[in-house]
Amino acid sequence: MQPWQRRTTRIAYENPWIRVREDEVVRPDGSEGIYGVVELRQPAVFVVPLTEDDEVVLVEVDRYTTGERASLELPAGGADGQDPLVAAQRELREETGLAAAEWREIGRMNALIGVAHAPEVVYLARGLTYVGDDAMLEDGIRAVHRVPLADLLARVGRGEIVDGESLACLLLALVALGRVG
Repeated sequence: MQPWQRRTTRIAYENPWIRVREDEVVRPDGSEGIYGVVELRQPAVFVVPLTEDDEVVLVEVDRYTTGERASLELPAGGADGQDPLVAAQRELREETGLAAAEWREIGRMNALIGVAHAPEVVYLARGLTYVGDDAMLEDGIRAVHRVPLADLLARVGRGEIVDGESLACLLLALVALGRVG
């Protein structure tokens, strides 16, 4: 079996955040086809904020793409050309009003690898203090929740946390904290 081969590529759509390209490819089985790829123009950053009381801070966000209900997620966003750590610090403040004294990169991921090139950097943030911010409404954030780490898996099991990227980040955090092995 041969690896994927790209014959041609064209940009079908782009804006400041994403680009969609359409590639003419030769598949591993030798057949020809078209492959659409969504590319993030900048890496995304995710923050797992952990309080001194062993609570994870999550945001309740209205998501246009799902349209049905708000999503319970970790603070996150695009790096927007900034260093990923600086962007993560900005996103934490904008979405929760919090700042963190301790930052630790706990992993790198790629979202939706079957259809996207979407690199992501994940941080664990500790030593949280409230500093306030006005951007929460702009981002569609309804509320900020503190969820005890001990209750997190039960909430996942009940379908209260369904954002795939947040779930993956929480698993990275549990591994980094030595809570799963």
